[in-house]
Amino acid sequence: MSTLAVRRHHHPASIFPELSELFGGFPSFAGLRPALDTRMMRLEGEMKDGRYVVRAEMPGVDPAKDVEITVRDAQLSIKAERTEKKDFDGRSEFSYGSFVRTVSLPTGADEDNIAATYDKGILTVSVAISEPKATERRVQVQTAN
Repeated sequence: MSTLAVRRHHHPASIFPELSELFGGFPSFAGLRPALDTRMMRLEGEMKDGRYVVRAEMPGVDPAKDVEITVRDAQLSIKAERTEKKDFDGRSEFSYGSFVRTVSLPTGADEDNIAATYDKGILTVSVAISEPKATERRVQVQTAN
């Protein structure tokens, strides 16, 4: 099982889409199916024991090199990229696959308390959720003279 780093970003969202999103609509080079296909990756989220848990199926990736997890403005982004080299008939062909999936974190998400692990092709990201504290204050009404 690998433990992954989660990076936090606080700069405003870029007006430029991710390159992988930009080129996502183009057919794959040389007719090869992309090594990673967004439609193939299943993503599920659930609340469990005070944490929001997101699981993504990502078989065959190296979590240390191929997976990047970032959080910014209550948005959790999972980016994966893979290069696959295939040798046949004395030729080498590379197929590249990448995707970015972004999920909104629930209210009360603690962006400083996020853990990510990869085990047997499943990436699991869990975020601590703190209960919003109900506070009540009396407001003094001022009378105009």
